[in-house]
Amino acid sequence: MQALTPHVYWAQRHGEIYLRVEISDAQNLNIGVEENILHFRGQGYGAKGENEYEFSLEFLKPVKPEVKHKSTQRQVNITVKKQEHVWWNRLTKQERKPLFLAPDFDRWLDESDAEMELREKEEKINKVSIESRVRKDPYLGLKKGFLFMYNLVQFLGYSWIFVNMTVRLFILRQDSFYDTFHTIADVMYFCQMLAIMEVINPAVGLVKTGVMPAFIQVMGRNFILFVIFGSLEDMQNKPVVFFVFYLWSTIEIFR
Repeated sequence: MQALTPHVYWAQRHGEIYLRVEISDAQNLNIGVEENILHFRGQGYGAKGENEYEFSLEFLKPVKPEVKHKSTQRQVNITVKKQEHVWWNRLTKQERKPLFLAPDFDRWLDESDAEMELREKEEKINKVSIESRVRKDPYLGLKKGFLFMYNLVQFLGYSWIFVNMTVRLFILRQDSFYDTFHTIADVMYFCQMLAIMEVINPAVGLVKTGVMPAFIQVMGRNFILFVIFGSLEDMQNKPVVFFVFYLWSTIEIFR
């Protein structure tokens, strides 16, 4: 088979040269750098059909002899590292560009864009390095497990209140309004005493919410339950208890 020249596309970064050789199903590849000249030879399907293709490129400035390449069904990708991290104004030592060589616009960047890309990579590496040095909380799993169990118990408690009141409303109708406190109060007391944890959790750093808003919210609800409803017997038989408890449980289920 007669050796032909394939189409080659190139792009660069400050430290690397990227070449894309338009040969599909490439076989018997022989790629290397000698005396700063890249030599390529391989068989495959290119611009002239199934054939053997070869080319050579003498780089503008010194490159490292190690060459990385990856062959796919459609092309051969080659990466060559520069000896120095500098921007080249062209690829080859000869000023006149070879006819088979063209810019790879899929990867093409000008110098300023490449510098920006390099800075972004460095910032990402530095960020990962800083995050890796940050000491991880050894009790994070235990804390998450505790918060999950707390929320689960509260959800089940308020769900019981909501379902119980709903069933009683359908069965007893308006009569359920007047004995709500005596039927529901024990479970409501339990849930609200447990809600003290919502003040302790931010105080010890289990959650990131503020301590004072949680304190005001919990103490306000406890005042209504324990002082207004709990200590005033005249209030315990009034329909307002039903509506307050029903709304209260509904809000807590969704919260």
